[in-house]
Amino acid sequence: MSTIIAALKESGDENRVAITPDVAAKLVHSKFEVMIEQGAGQNAYFSDQAYQDAGAKVVSRDDAVSQANVIATVDLPDSETLGKLHEGQILIGLLKALTDLDSVQKLAKQKVTALSFELLPRTISRAQSMDVLSSQASIAGYKAALVAADKFARYFPMMITAAGTAKPAKVLVLGTGVAGLQAIGTAKRLGAIVSGYDVRPASRGEVESLGAEFLTSSVSAVGEGGYARQLSADEQKQQQDELIGFIKQNDIVITTAQVPGRKPPLLVPQAAVDNAKPGSVFVDLAASDLGGNVAGSKPDQTVITDSGVQLIGAGNLASEMATSASEMFSKNVQAVINDVADKDAQITIDLKDDVMSQLVATDHGEIISERVRKALNLPISKPAEDDAAPADSDDKSAEKGD
Repeated sequence: MSTIIAALKESGDENRVAITPDVAAKLVHSKFEVMIEQGAGQNAYFSDQAYQDAGAKVVSRDDAVSQANVIATVDLPDSETLGKLHEGQILIGLLKALTDLDSVQKLAKQKVTALSFELLPRTISRAQSMDVLSSQASIAGYKAALVAADKFARYFPMMITAAGTAKPAKVLVLGTGVAGLQAIGTAKRLGAIVSGYDVRPASRGEVESLGAEFLTSSVSAVGEGGYARQLSADEQKQQQDELIGFIKQNDIVITTAQVPGRKPPLLVPQAAVDNAKPGSVFVDLAASDLGGNVAGSKPDQTVITDSGVQLIGAGNLASEMATSASEMFSKNVQAVINDVADKDAQITIDLKDDVMSQLVATDHGEIISERVRKALNLPISKPAEDDAAPADSDDKSAEKGD
């Protein structure tokens, strides 16, 4: 009996889809049966007919949820859908395993195997093809520079015209992981003068290779595995004081620091916003219900201060580039499936595997992830992975941004 893989239509403002027609065709070729909820790809410009042409079946949500062995989603499904999942099913996506602990416990109680991309061990080379956080952060960083250019009231590049010369914009990117480097590269291509800031001095080479100036802090935040460690309160204040001076010299500031399951670090304090030039633009990729990197930013909103500074809460920019984002996300899902499937398209998850032992949040009624167990104050058998690792980008930094 073939394994059935399904993708659901996302809710709310989420435009991405977890499986594209191209990946659906490859899964069908690999002997899987693929079901797509009707209209699931519409907002990413993938028609139901394109899925049918790829060999997938377009079905109702109830059919997909009741019949599938593996259900792929971008975000955690709504509570009604979660309630319909049954024992033995595999759910894979950005399941908020470190923040929506009630849903994780519900999945465990229903004996659903939940694979949450936020838990992926990103320093293991074999996991790179599965790394949704990096693939989506790359898109977010690119889009952040475009959003900034669109909202900025002046040119990005130097422009020489008959009416005079316009100076280029000065852009500061805080955090030089995947999202930050993409933002730097895109802002440079748009003609701005760009600086990249990171608390990891080792990031200098990557920033300078893109033609940007590298800035860092006098606070050392080098952690294990190339990641930035969590800064203490005193260190964070010292870092912020230094950043205020850097920020005041720039027109655009893009921030990217996210920490899975935790409030994002405040990189731009209120004093920096107050001292920014009128017309300055801050794009906060970490803006969420947990907080943001920029004081006063609001998720999915643009706040304009009394001095004319724009604070753009941009925590889900990948959804605004739904086609490319879905293509990347879908390939990450495919990589996970390929990793756990045999030649006959049967899936077995080895909880002793170095990747799966961390990616799996729940299995057969148990909370598997050490990081989730720690968040739930459950006994753990070994130290949890460094949960200060960024969820933003590639991310090799947390405090740094992206």
